[in-house]
Amino acid sequence: MSAVATITETVRNAAQALHWHSDSPRLDAEVLLAAVLRLPRSALIAHGDDAVDSDHERAYGELISARAAGTPVAYLTGMREFWSLPLVVSPAVLVPRPETECLVEQALALVPADESCAALDLGTGSGAIALALAREHPSWAVTGVDISAAALEVATRNSRILELTRIRWRLGDWFDAVPGERFNLIVANPPYIAAADPALQNLASEPALALTSGPTGLEALEAIIAQAPAHLQPNGWLALEHGIGQAQDVARLLGQHGFDSIRTHVDFSGRPRVTLGFHQHH
Repeated sequence: MSAVATITETVRNAAQALHWHSDSPRLDAEVLLAAVLRLPRSALIAHGDDAVDSDHERAYGELISARAAGTPVAYLTGMREFWSLPLVVSPAVLVPRPETECLVEQALALVPADESCAALDLGTGSGAIALALAREHPSWAVTGVDISAAALEVATRNSRILELTRIRWRLGDWFDAVPGERFNLIVANPPYIAAADPALQNLASEPALALTSGPTGLEALEAIIAQAPAHLQPNGWLALEHGIGQAQDVARLLGQHGFDSIRTHVDFSGRPRVTLGFHQHH
């Protein structure tokens, strides 16, 4: 090992160090080094023989240690790509997941492009879903709600950076944030992991409030479904992301609260991930 490591060696060593701590050690190692060097990840290969100076090496070592301890890459870089939008993220918000793009896709398909639409994103976090809807349909009236003021600061910052500033951001607990208002489309990626689920251990760096709502994991979904009819215009849609074992429960709850045309869509891994329902009237 030379005194000064090259980019190629540095990435290789870091990927080995992350081997047991990440599903994508090589990718994580590259993304984090690119962030330290302020280079696009694609440039690492072209510059593979360049030396990594000691300051960069030290900073990188700290990031790799934090990653090995379970901190998500997105918190370490402060960025995450979602729906081709570069989003600022912080530990105040859930890191947007690729499977949530399925919710955006299905929501967009529910309303004809030329129709006006008031859309509500409940539990908006970084603003990912609201921003994706606003980017695709600049004419829509989009509102993002979160119970966390710190999360809404992140969402607001993203809307400014991306110049999608027509979105309204509202602080409050689900529909309490929009009293008396009605929407054509309501979307939510609420907390849906059961409190005892061992998966929560791997998500310890992320805000617990955004991940779990109680013993079954259905609590938030149930609350949203029960209150949604009072906040939908006639012929409005509710689209929900949920856990892979929850599609039947979500469909049953939708049926109990007067929804029809209920259907479930799978995400890109083929897992049931999004269930939606149509509400004709009250």
